[in-house]
Formats: sequence, C-alpha cells, structure tokens
Amino acid sequence: MKTRFFDKPLHFKIILVCAITNVIVFVVNIFLILGINSMSNDMEMAYLDNRQLSELSSSLSDVQDSMTEYLSSKTSESLENYYRSAQRYQDLSEALSDTVTDQSYDRMERNIKFMSRTYLDVVAQTVEAKRGRNVEKYRTYYEDATQLCEDIEAYITNLDLELFVVNSEKYTALTRAFKKFEVAGVFVMTIIMVGNVILISSLVNTMIMPLKNLANSADEVSKGNFDTELPATAYNDEIGIVTRTFNKMVVSIKQYIERLKESMEKERLLQEKELMMTAHLKEAQLKYLQAQINPHFLFNTLNAGAQLAMMEGADKTYEYVQTVADFFRYNVKNNKNDVTVSEEVELVDNYIHILNVRFSGDIGYEKQIDKRLLDIKMPSMILQPIVENAVNHGIREMGDKGKISLKVYRDAEDVCISVADNGKGIAKEEIDRILDGSYEPREQQYDNNGIGLDNVISRLRLYAERRDVVEIHSQGENMGCEFIVRIPRQKKEVSNVQSDDRG
Repeated sequence: MKTRFFDKPLHFKIILVCAITNVIVFVVNIFLILGINSMSNDMEMAYLDNRQLSELSSSLSDVQDSMTEYLSSKTSESLENYYRSAQRYQDLSEALSDTVTDQSYDRMERNIKFMSRTYLDVVAQTVEAKRGRNVEKYRTYYEDATQLCEDIEAYITNLDLELFVVNSEKYTALTRAFKKFEVAGVFVMTIIMVGNVILISSLVNTMIMPLKNLANSADEVSKGNFDTELPATAYNDEIGIVTRTFNKMVVSIKQYIERLKESMEKERLLQEKELMMTAHLKEAQLKYLQAQINPHFLFNTLNAGAQLAMMEGADKTYEYVQTVADFFRYNVKNNKNDVTVSEEVELVDNYIHILNVRFSGDIGYEKQIDKRLLDIKMPSMILQPIVENAVNHGIREMGDKGKISLKVYRDAEDVCISVADNGKGIAKEEIDRILDGSYEPREQQYDNNGIGLDNVISRLRLYAERRDVVEIHSQGENMGCEFIVRIPRQKKEVSNVQSDDRG
C-alpha cells in the first residue's frame, strides 16, 4: 500500500496528504462542536423546571385575576380572558409529573397538579354561580378558590426553591464538566495539530529526500566527481523518474570519459611509438651515414677494389664497385620506415658480396627464399645488421669454413626470416641480455656500421606491436647461432615516417 502511494504523481500525493490532514481536523472539530452543543443543552435544561414553575405561577395569577375581573364587571371580554387563561393554566398543570417517588419535589409537583385540578373546578363553579346570579354560592366558591390559589402559590414557591437548589448543583457540575471538556478539546486539537505536522513532515520528507539526494549527487558531479554514490529510489513518481534518468546520464558520461581516456591513452602510446620508431630510424640512418664516411671502412673497401683491378681486370672491378655503390645507395634511397623483404634480402646479398671480395670469398652464403613473401612490408635496415653481427662475432675467425644461411618462410600468420651461422654461438645469459636490452657488447674489434641489435629489436617490436618478434637460438659453444625475425603478414598500415635528414 505504501509503495503504491509513493508511486503516484507528486501533485497527487501532496493533495492527498493535505486532504487527509484537513479531514482529520474537520472530524475532530465536528465531535468537539457536538459535545459542546450537548453540554450547552444540558446546562439550558438545568433551570427549565424553574422556568416552567415560574410560568405556571404566572398563569395561575392570570386565572385568578381574570376570574376576579369577571366577578366584578361581568363582561364578555373578561369572561373570554378567563376561559383563555384557565385553558393555559390547565395545559401547564397537566404537564406536571404525577409519579410517586421518594423525592420531596416530586411529591410537591404531584400535589400541585391535583390541587390545580381542584382549583380550576372551584373557579369554574364560581363563574357559573356568578352567571346564575347566585351571590351566596359564588362568594363561597370565590373564597375557596382564593385559598386554593394561595396554597398552590405556596407549593409552587417551595418547589421552585427546592428545584433551584438541585438545579444549581447540576449547573455547577455541568460547568465543571464543560471546563474539563474545553481543556480536553484543546488538548485533543493540540495533539491532532502536532500529529498532522509530524505526518505531513514525514510524508513530505519521504517525498523530498530523494530530491535532496539527487541535488547532492548533482553537485558532486558538477565538481567532476563521477565516482560519487548515485541516489537510489524505489518509487515511480516524477522524482524517481528524474533520479533514474540522472543515474543513467552519470553512468553514460563516466563511461564516455573512460572511453575518451582510453582513446587518448592509445593515441598517446601510438604517438610515443611513432616517435620511438622515428628516433630509432634516425639513429640507424645516422650510423649508416657515419659508416659511409668512415675512413677505415672506405679505405679497406677501395683497397680491395684496387687489388682486384690489378689481378683480374676492369670487369670485375666494375662489378665490385657497382655492388658497393648499390650497398651505399640503399641507405640513401630507403630512408623511409617500411621496405619489402625483397629489398632487405638484396641488401644482404650486396653486403655478403662486398665481404667476399674483401676477404677472398671466405664466407659461405646460401639462401632459401619463398618468393611469394618477397613483397611483404618490414622495417628497413634490419637484416644487414644481423648478418654483420653474425659475421663479426660468429664466423670472422673461421676463414673459409664460416657459413651464413638466410631463409624466408611462412609460419602461421607470420613471415619468418632466419639468419643462421655455424660460428662460435652465444651463451644463454648473453641471449637473455640481448632480448631484454641489457646487453653491452665488448669493444668493437671489427669494422661495422654501428647499428646494434638492441636498435634492431626495439624497432621490430614497435613495428609489430608485440615482443615475440625476435628469437635467438644457440646450442652452445661452437654450435652456431640462429637469429629469427617474425614479421606479421597482416600488418596494419602505418603512415610512413619521413626523415628530415637529407645528408
């Protein structure tokens, strides 16, 4: 019942509360008014007997006077007055009680009633004797009537005095009761008023409290606190509808802000990744450019070309110089982030050719390429540093027994590029340090372009957006090493980062 009431519209609840309190006050006032009227009637009835006796005494005097007037004047008007007063007195005397009780005033009233009957008979006889001109009779009857009138007057006076005493006591008692009733009425009205105030306050508070909670929550939300406790409501009135709508709005705004934060965080990470890719790429390009002008590297390369020119003639010299030019040209041409697997493999081919010219064909080189994968995109300047690392730290001191193997194949959704050698191998601890970025190589003993494996691994992880893009396998000392690069086949397209370095 309570739930159904609070589910009603707000204006209906307010009108109903006011109507109920007004009805309660109205009903209580009706009972108080009825009680006051009842007690007022009782108080008016207290002296009714005295008023009746006074009226009876006055009527008795009228009968006596009209009779005397008729006896003295014998006019029709006086006779008519006699009959009228006699009839009125008879009616009043017959209204007296003739009940036999132990109360003295009841006996006196009974006596007055019977004496009045006798008196009226004697008066009638007096009038008849006067009309019959019987002087002796009407005088005798007149004297008897006069005596009876005096006796009745005496009884009426005594009865009136006795009834006055009794009625005064009743009146006093009624007055006290009336005062008590007044006090009780004021007390009841006070209780009703206080009860109504409590009832109205309770109901209004029950209706308004959700609105206060809603206002407090709205104030917290306006300050940016979306984690504030949302107001709950179990009712379906206007405030309940507004509260539930507000809660949904706050939840939606909070979810939107969270999604916006996630989006901004992703955008920030993407920007950081692009910046890191740019930084690593520029670092690699810078070191390649430095390698291009490294005097020692250029001297050894050109010296080997000169020796070859003296031993074999101009054709091979041309081929060698062209290969060196292609090698350097890659660094200048591919200054963008993405290249194809084919371009990276061609760079490795040129690099191995240059080394074999320098070291008289000591490096064995074989390839197993899945040509369907040559157009797959990958970061630039990845394979050559790996091959260079394998040559310098794996097979450099093995002479013509050192071999490099390059494989390109598909594994699930990845394109795998394997660079393997049969050289010294790498200890497990060093592999772990290389993969986590804590490896610090010993002082360089050989010519290289200065791009470390940490740079290669970092750029691969940024490109693929995962960490398992590089695997290093080595069975132990002098058991060789295999470096596997994993490139996602379905790489999301990333805008190419153009280098500002035109050197």
